Formats: sequence, structure tokens, C-alpha cells
Amino acid sequence: VQLVESEGGLVQPGGSLRLSCTASGTMYSLYDMAWYRQGPGESREFVASISRDLKTTYADSVKGRFVISRDYAKKMVSLQMNSLKPEDTAVYYCYAQISQISHGPGIPYWGKGTLVTISS
Repeated sequence: VQLVESEGGLVQPGGSLRLSCTASGTMYSLYDMAWYRQGPGESREFVASISRDLKTTYADSVKGRFVISRDYAKKMVSLQMNSLKPEDTAVYYCYAQISQISHGPGIPYWGKGTLVTISS
């Protein structure tokens, strides 16, 4: 199983960027999917998650600015980031809980991360 994030990039403050992450490989069920980030010199922190029934949760720091969504057919989770701030600069990691057997538990998988830099 692999999680592959789309390329990040350099964005000016106030701008927008959309990240996506696609799961591939042998899997039976794709449970919760989420995004985390790790800023320079900081520990990895939760950004947003979306459950199988599309319940979403956001970190307070991104509420009202970021929107997480998923596409079951494409096995994809996306993060639309708006009104970006310099403090949003980080490596963004895709996360998913995946089962490879019927009714099996979700095993956590991580993408390799993609760098998002907010700067003028």
C-alpha cells in the first residue's frame, strides 16, 4: 500500500493551494483519511480528518480556511487550503487507515510528505 501526495509549492500569503493524496496497492477498506503537517523545528500536528461517512474534523488553526474531502472511487483525499498564512508553512503528510482483509482493522499508513511554503 502506498499513499502518494501531490506536489506542494510556494504560495504567497493569502493564496490558495489544493493538495491531494491517492492510495494505491492491495486494500479492502479505506477508513479514516487525514492530513498532518510538520513545520520547521516543530513536531507533527493534526490538520484535518474525514471519516468513511464523511464526518470532518479540523484543527482550530485551520478551521474556516481548509476543507478536507475524499473521493471513494479514486481512493483519494484532498485538502483545499485557502487564506494561507506563513505559519502554514510545513511538510504536509497524508494519513489513512487501511484494511487489507474483509472486516479487518485499519492499519495506519503515511505518505512521504510534500512541502508547502507560504512566503512573499
